[in-house]
Order: sequence, then structure tokens, then C-alpha cells
Amino acid sequence: MYRKLIPPTKQEDKSITTSALRDPDNPPLTDSELINMCHNTGRGPQKTPTKIPISIRLAPDVVTYFKSQGKGWQTKINTILSDYAHSHNNLQ
Repeated sequence: MYRKLIPPTKQEDKSITTSALRDPDNPPLTDSELINMCHNTGRGPQKTPTKIPISIRLAPDVVTYFKSQGKGWQTKINTILSDYAHSHNNLQ
């Protein structure tokens, strides 16, 4: 549902700012703190070895089945292929 954002009036904004500045438990952020919060440097280092992104063509019924399993469907496909490769080729 779409809701229109209604900004506060100047008087409301001044009242909110004044109250926030008086709160000793929650001081306002400095400009440098705000700038540091906005810098997105990516995902960061992964805990396990990275996977290789590829493009693969699969039958529609296969994709539909795995997607119906919910979140993690690509990981399930990877697990099945990994199990197959290990059992047929002695991969480690």
C-alpha cells in the first residue's frame, strides 16, 4: 500500500529538533558520523570460499519446483549438484 509522506511543519520540526537535542541518552550524530554511515563498501569478506557466478539453462518445471521450495532454492540446486559431482568423481 502506498502512503504519501507528509513532512512536518517548520514549527513541528523545530519542536522535534529541540526535544532531540535535550535527550542525554541519544545525542545527535555529527556530520562525520552521518557521512561514515552512508559509505557502502560492499558485502565485505566472505566466511567461506566464494562461488562462481554462472548462467545456466534449466527446464521450466525444474526451476518452478526449486523456486516453490522458497528461500535458498539456488543453494539447494548447488547442494544437489555438489553431491552428484562428489559421488561420481571423488571430488573433495
